[in-house]
Amino acid sequence: MKLFYTFLLILFSQIITLGSAEAKINIFACEPEWASLAQEIGGDKLDIFTATHAKQDVHYIRARPSLIAKARYADLIFCSGAGLEVGWLPLLLERANSNVQIGRQGYFMASQFVPILEKPIIVDRSMGDIHPQGNPHIHLNPYNITLITHELTKRLSIIDPDNKDFYQAQSILFLDKWKDAIKQWEQTAKKLADKSVIVHHRSFSYLLDWLNITQVGSLEPKPGIPPNIAHLETLLTNFKTQPANFIIRAPHEPEKASLWLSDKTKIPAIMLPFTIGGDPQSNHLFALFDRTLALLQKSLIHSEPHADD
Repeated sequence: MKLFYTFLLILFSQIITLGSAEAKINIFACEPEWASLAQEIGGDKLDIFTATHAKQDVHYIRARPSLIAKARYADLIFCSGAGLEVGWLPLLLERANSNVQIGRQGYFMASQFVPILEKPIIVDRSMGDIHPQGNPHIHLNPYNITLITHELTKRLSIIDPDNKDFYQAQSILFLDKWKDAIKQWEQTAKKLADKSVIVHHRSFSYLLDWLNITQVGSLEPKPGIPPNIAHLETLLTNFKTQPANFIIRAPHEPEKASLWLSDKTKIPAIMLPFTIGGDPQSNHLFALFDRTLALLQKSLIHSEPHADD
């Protein structure tokens, strides 16, 4: 009997050791782009949950019980920040553990580590749904991804020091590939420089800034205010003096206004993937940028402005 209990004790000890060795760091990613980046750096050391998907408007997510449950056990909450998740993330943090609260290593708002565009000087409700901290859609400038990768690697190394060498090695491999990819993207996107675009919402400001594309109009009369016929007619009138090469929108933005203006102006209306899963081809970060540039370049062939139409 003593031998039997000794055997059970040894077996139990092995199970505990095995479970400990296989324990993963829980990542709560607010948006798909951050889940993809975490996967690049953390690989199988991480258990990654993505709170939203490409067909959702992240501004208007509900703090569902399933999200609260995932946030409660998170070791790292990884979001865009700059007010993007202000309507729901604070409710999740109320139930989350102390390690992911504001100011702790497990609270990671990516926008705090990159240059922010479109910071308003003054803010009032008459200006529409603007973000006092600036534009939070930071991920479509690849140089921002580089900056955020450095900080993510640092955070993971602190939270999980046993795997610090792994995270740092993965980061080096990723950033080497990313640097080469940026060179290729910038080489192939040269023809897009100095083109102009009409957007649905200011979802693509960082992409346009990177590619030196000028935004000459927005389908929304004010940020967050749906397009209306009076505003679209104004855009159509302005098109005669401020022509554009494209009309672009994200998958979660309705197509009706884009198609109406495209029909009137004869310029392409393009749905860009915006984030991971925005279309079938955009299934990781490299593919997201490959696909975005390919769609813009393909449409450029047929996008010379028709100011006289």
